[in-house]
Amino acid sequence: MFVLAHVTDAHLGPLPRARFAELAGKRALGVLNWRRGRQHRFSIATIDLLVDDIKAMAPDHIAVTGDLVNVGLAAEFATGLNFLKSLGEGPDVTVVPGNHDAYVRSTAHHSLLNWGDYMRGDGVNGDVTDESAFPFVRRRGDVALIGVSSAIPTHPFMATGKVGRAQRERLGAVLDGLGEEGLFRVVMIHHPPAGLRAGHKRLIDEVAVRDVLARHGAELVICGHDHVPMVEMIPGPNSGLIPVVEAPSFAAGPEDRHWPGGYHLYRIERVGEAGFPWRCTMEARGFQRGETLVAARSTRVLTEAISGR
Repeated sequence: MFVLAHVTDAHLGPLPRARFAELAGKRALGVLNWRRGRQHRFSIATIDLLVDDIKAMAPDHIAVTGDLVNVGLAAEFATGLNFLKSLGEGPDVTVVPGNHDAYVRSTAHHSLLNWGDYMRGDGVNGDVTDESAFPFVRRRGDVALIGVSSAIPTHPFMATGKVGRAQRERLGAVLDGLGEEGLFRVVMIHHPPAGLRAGHKRLIDEVAVRDVLARHGAELVICGHDHVPMVEMIPGPNSGLIPVVEAPSFAAGPEDRHWPGGYHLYRIERVGEAGFPWRCTMEARGFQRGETLVAARSTRVLTEAISGR
């Protein structure tokens, strides 16, 4: 059995000091949003409790689906790196960027510059700042982690994402190859390719991404972005279904107005030589509203082995 922890939307604070010139345009709005809302809702104390719980669960690997920073100040990416180091070393933690990690064009590449050890595919050395770095693949036992980037700089008041045609084409080829290897394919992406949300937060090419998944297949898609848990089933090949799972914010406290903070554990098990040989169970861990204890909150079977598929 392979145990995968899924963390998302830590929005690490506090915001570092910034020069006046750095706070022009979209960043000014983001700082205002932080001061009025997120700095009161998100805390390091919350994150520390959840990190301690993850370490107690001792997963085989940790997946982080973006939004470690807030307004894309250069110093925030160093804070993000320290957070990742608190979770584990590069081979044991895999990251994809979120829209806040590409908040403005001038620092949109800083997640790649700073967190390369955590978003570099197997066998890749050196610079990973080129856009062709995505999707990247990490094989861990019977599980393949496929890192997809939906992070793009956007105009003020927008939090949209886009995968793009070139990356979608590469993703299809990657999924086919991993499927032929018989691996359990976990697609990591920040913006969910399913579910309902406001237009300013959507994945622009959501339909095209779902079409890639429907044609080429995956066993699980994990994402973040909305700060609330979600499970949607989307069509896969051969009339199968692919779970798309969003975890809540990793920084939200027990009284958060969206959803109490937490993370997910996926237990992935190969069951014999069935046509579809995978059993995947999701355990949601975190806070209950009004409680400060981190504990298991729900368990759900996402996929079950099926003979002859």
